[in-house]
Amino acid sequence: MNFATIKRNYEKGLWSLAMVKMAVRKGLITTEEYKEITGSNYLA
Repeated sequence: MNFATIKRNYEKGLWSLAMVKMAVRKGLITTEEYKEITGSNYLA
């Protein structure tokens, strides 16, 4: 699982905001990548 896959899945509606947030907590993406994907700042 990487940034491009997560971004694509989020844009297609396959991933929820909570799932993207979990990816940050698991270390799969950074908080900066979270913002790029969702357009929102990551709040723990």
